[in-house]
Amino acid sequence: MELLLLKIALIAYLVAAGILGLYLLLQHPAPRWGGLAVLLAAFVAHGGAIVARSLAGGYVAVTTDYEALSFFAWLIVGVYLAVETRYRLVAVGAVVATLAFMVTLGAFASYSGVRDLPPNLRSAWLPVHVALAFLGNAVLALAFCVSLVYLVQERRLKEKRVDRRLRRLPSLETLDQLNYRALAWGFPLLTLGIVTGALWGKHSWGHFWSWEEREVFSLILWLLYAGLLQARLVIGWRGRRLATVTIIGFAVVLVSFVFGHVLFPGKHGGSFD
Repeated sequence: MELLLLKIALIAYLVAAGILGLYLLLQHPAPRWGGLAVLLAAFVAHGGAIVARSLAGGYVAVTTDYEALSFFAWLIVGVYLAVETRYRLVAVGAVVATLAFMVTLGAFASYSGVRDLPPNLRSAWLPVHVALAFLGNAVLALAFCVSLVYLVQERRLKEKRVDRRLRRLPSLETLDQLNYRALAWGFPLLTLGIVTGALWGKHSWGHFWSWEEREVFSLILWLLYAGLLQARLVIGWRGRRLATVTIIGFAVVLVSFVFGHVLFPGKHGGSFD
């Protein structure tokens, strides 16, 4: 059942990306509602796969590469759907659906069976730390998607390619404000994720910080976003510069995942030593 639901979600993400992209080309509202409906269905099916996996394992399914990727993709879509209830961000939705498809495809490619949770991870800290860290990264992923759309919109305006399709994209001001709000929410969540991880490390292994690759990249990411928010509030960074650095920050998120879960798993991936 878990794999079936995951396959349904994977296909639905791709279909949603296509339909939402079609909405930007056509002058009819039907693709918007259809694309959002498919994306919501994918989100529900994906959530069902995560619940089925968690029930089978007896713990929150976020420990293996497959589980982490799957949970991350699901949260990205959930954050977008929550924001879409207030903003009309179909262009961002097309990017989100594409990103969710790619991450879920990575999860599907790295699928492995359910395994027993190591004793040192059987802690109340697991859902707390994971929820904060992954939710923070998902909000920052939304900022990344918004920034991509911002750069596309800005380029089209500079080239004076103003047509009906361009009007389907949110205004630069809306995108800039949403990017800042996503950063303003994602950074505290990221901070709390790091803090709870340090507290859990002290409780389980006797030290707050072990300088693992994932921890080092998390620190780099925290410093980058802290500097970015500082530049926004003090210097007044906006627009293209803010969007560009936001994209760079999300690249660090992806690199930290590769190092923390794939190349050098340690306590954050496959070995749990």
